[in-house]
Amino acid sequence: MSDSFKALVLNQEGENFNREIKSIDKTFLKHGDVLVKVEYSGLNFKDALILKNGARLVKEFPHIPGIDFSGTVVESQNNNFKEGDEIILTGWRVGEIYYGGYSQYAKVNGDFLVKKPKSLSSKQAMILGTAGLTALQCSFTTKQTREVLLLGEKVNDVLVTGASGGVGSIAVMILNKMGCNVTAVTGKDSNKDYLKSIGAKNIINTSELDKEARPLDKGIYDGAVDTVGGNVLSNILPHIKDSGIVAACGNAASIKLNTTVMPFIIRGVKLWGINSVNTSIKRREFIWNEASNLIDFDILNKSIKEIKLEELIDIYPKMLKGETSGRYIVDLNK
Repeated sequence: MSDSFKALVLNQEGENFNREIKSIDKTFLKHGDVLVKVEYSGLNFKDALILKNGARLVKEFPHIPGIDFSGTVVESQNNNFKEGDEIILTGWRVGEIYYGGYSQYAKVNGDFLVKKPKSLSSKQAMILGTAGLTALQCSFTTKQTREVLLLGEKVNDVLVTGASGGVGSIAVMILNKMGCNVTAVTGKDSNKDYLKSIGAKNIINTSELDKEARPLDKGIYDGAVDTVGGNVLSNILPHIKDSGIVAACGNAASIKLNTTVMPFIIRGVKLWGINSVNTSIKRREFIWNEASNLIDFDILNKSIKEIKLEELIDIYPKMLKGETSGRYIVDLNK
């Protein structure tokens, strides 16, 4: 490796935060036992929050953000990894309390890493990234968990909120591939054609669900994937049919949930929380190995924006304002 390389470094001076592309060396990297040459990283909503002001997640400065990345091991003191291994990193609070992937080299705990399946390229792994891992978990929960736990009760009609975002759009694609009739919820009417192209059968505007919810309403959906929380989630629960599962993974609208016990005790609805940050390595390996069977990368590539590290500083505020769609990935070789 070269003596110096570039990284995006976040710093705090009083109440002000600054972001700078700096030249550093590996002595700057203070965590972990595996050194990785990073090929791709992602821009997630949590990354944007951290880039703004640390999001109360970053405890020490200077800091290197980036909660997911893919790359190749160049040095290892961990028995499970050796030079040349291709890896995927998502979660474990990397990019929050540990230095992350907005750097051409990253040093991390080997216990956080998953070996990349041969069925995925490094770029494809990060086209999915944290958003893809979360969407896959949500989709397995909504459909297959119900069908297995409830001994074959089929899941046909499903709802996906935040469908224009990274998690939501991938969930639409996966659930369509699993054979579901997907209704996509979005606040962006301009994305209707794209959502239909990735598998949405029906599309409704977020405003239809952003209102006061009734305790119970007509059962319409066998299950749902919710990425936004708040009133939207409150309105989904009364519309879930008997024994349906709602996989909740986000709070883009609100952390609050105003509901009653009625969907749970009358229809046996299950609200299933998805925590992709601390998902076990065994489960991660299963999910990543299944990814290539459920994702049509030819379609997904159309919604991917590939950017340079330097461009992050201009793009993250737009994500926070809801002015982006699809997934951004950062090519660390550019």
